[in-house]
Amino acid sequence: MAQDKKFVEAITSMNEDFAQWYTDVVRKADLMAYSSVKGCMIIRPYGYAIWELIQKELDRRFKETGHENVYMPMFIPESLLQKEKDHVEGFAPEVAWVTHGGSEELAERLCVRPTSETLFCDHYKDIIQSYRDLPKLYNQWCSVVRWEKTTRPFLRSAEFLWQEGHTVHATPEEAQEETIRMLNVYASFCEEFLGIPVIKGQKTEKEKFAGAKATYTIESLMHDGKALQSGTSHNFGDGFARAFGIQFLDKDNQLKYAHQTSWGVSTRLIGAVIMVHGDDSGLVLPPRVAPVQLVIVPVQQHVEGVLDKAYELKERLSKVCRVSVDDSDKMPGWKFSEHEMRGVPLRLEVGPKDIQKNQVVLVKRENREKMFISMDELETRVPQILEEIQHSLYQKALAHRERRTFKAASLDEMESILNATPGFIKAMWCGDEACEKAIKDRMAATARCIPFEQEKISDKCVCCGKEAKQMLYWGRAY
Repeated sequence: MAQDKKFVEAITSMNEDFAQWYTDVVRKADLMAYSSVKGCMIIRPYGYAIWELIQKELDRRFKETGHENVYMPMFIPESLLQKEKDHVEGFAPEVAWVTHGGSEELAERLCVRPTSETLFCDHYKDIIQSYRDLPKLYNQWCSVVRWEKTTRPFLRSAEFLWQEGHTVHATPEEAQEETIRMLNVYASFCEEFLGIPVIKGQKTEKEKFAGAKATYTIESLMHDGKALQSGTSHNFGDGFARAFGIQFLDKDNQLKYAHQTSWGVSTRLIGAVIMVHGDDSGLVLPPRVAPVQLVIVPVQQHVEGVLDKAYELKERLSKVCRVSVDDSDKMPGWKFSEHEMRGVPLRLEVGPKDIQKNQVVLVKRENREKMFISMDELETRVPQILEEIQHSLYQKALAHRERRTFKAASLDEMESILNATPGFIKAMWCGDEACEKAIKDRMAATARCIPFEQEKISDKCVCCGKEAKQMLYWGRAY
């Protein structure tokens, strides 16, 4: 081992300073690096490998539901952006503008896309003429730019990677069905693939997407009790179609405006995985989203036959999981800490004595449980253990959310809970935006969603005491 190398440095305890813990993890697990452009990050190979797995699985699910991938330009003419008034007003503070091409000033400013509704609409008006052209089920994978004042790696940056679905339908019913269908795709993906439990519901009018008829969301709870909006699906109705002239000749020979949807998730899902599953030793990755699901660490690798056995096991296990061998010259203790920091779900240790006994040591990252497994059983046992870890992490996250979900019947009770034990708070609401604003101003908590599964906690609004219409999830959020 090189003399100038140190063991993996400790990271800040999440209970001491959660924000610093998060920054330590994304840096020391080598997920990202800071760039020379303020607010923009470099996604390192390990972080990008996580995104590739997310992208691959979501893309598969999108295509199973009939969607096709397309790509739109990254520049939007200002006149095009101005066509939908509510939309442009909603994004105006975050827009980056291109004013020059080379040394010449442009005749019209170009917006660097913060989202692509206007581009899709401008295209759809040209390719849709008849009901036979519908539905159009498109998705694109790209980056977008939003000039954020405060940034944090993966959670909020000036440029980030995402997918944005944009679909067109003949009827309001079809558009609504698509909106909810894609919300459900996101929810099942988060729970089944990322091990993150979510709450599905509708955003309030105040919180909905600019220009949308209705916005639906999946909300997840981080380890520190803050909420994270993890995916959204929007029903645009025919508002964008009217602004851009997207019309079609229907079966009844009448010219009608189309109905649209839009939905998206981004690299902030990587941030969610970190903050839901991580611990004081670093990342804890659910196996399905882990670039390396099992790392083989040879013990006493200088002894003849140990490295050969490690690579023999890698060849065997590569048929059932994503596996690597750490044959570096570092001490085993260093390697153990390093791969724990990077969240590798399973570690396989093999040394001379193990070879003699025809066994290996398997160690789970989530709880450091050790198991002695016969080499003859590895192809069967490793996939089983990975599935056990995947299920265990989801259940652990679900139990955490349940412990951090409370009910409140008054503002004092809500504020007391948020200050003592941050989390989701279920409380009744009259539907008045003034009450929503009052809660945000008083305790920096926002309406996360109007859940599909409603409960009646009381008859009165938590804020004004008037008759309540709905139960909402409230919380402080990223």
